[in-house]
Amino acid sequence: MKKIIISTCILYYIPMIAQVSVGKTNVTNTSVSLEFSTSENRGLILPYVQDKSGINQNGSMIYDIVDHKVKFLKNGNWFDLSVDNTGTIDITIQSAKIENSTAKVCIGTVSSTSGILVLEDNNKAMILPKVASPHLNIINPSAGMIVYDTTKHQLAVYNGTVWSFWMP
Repeated sequence: MKKIIISTCILYYIPMIAQVSVGKTNVTNTSVSLEFSTSENRGLILPYVQDKSGINQNGSMIYDIVDHKVKFLKNGNWFDLSVDNTGTIDITIQSAKIENSTAKVCIGTVSSTSGILVLEDNNKAMILPKVASPHLNIINPSAGMIVYDTTKHQLAVYNGTVWSFWMP
C-alpha cells in the first residue's frame, strides 16, 4: 500500500507537457498547446479587467471594461485591438462576485506567476476558435470575444458593440 501512495505522490509532482483541445477529441498538431473546435460558431472570451496596473506579462490580452476595448500588452504598453470606442458591457452579473486572486490554469510547465489562463510552452501556440464570418455567424457575441475569421483570414475582436478585424 505504501508503494502505491508513494508512486502516486511522485507522479503528482512530475511536470507534464500538455496539449488541450476544447470541443474536439484531441489535438492533432504537435505545435499546438490549446486548440478549439471548428464545428461551432463560438469564440474565446478574454478576461474582463477594470484595473490593469498589476498586469505586466508581455502578450497578455484583456477586455478593458473602463474604455470597452480589447487590449494586448507589448513591451509594457497596451495596444488597442478594438479600434472602435463605442463598446458596451453589462458587468452587473460580476459585481457581487469576489475574485479568487490565486485562480489559475496552466498548460505546459508552470513558471509564470500571473495570469488566469497561462500557456507556458515555448514551442507551441494557441489556436483561436475558427469561425467563418463571425460578424454574421456568431448570433449573440459577448464583449471581449476573439476569434479567427476563416473567410477573410484575419483576427476578429468584439468590443460589446462592433467587430474589429486585424489582418497581418
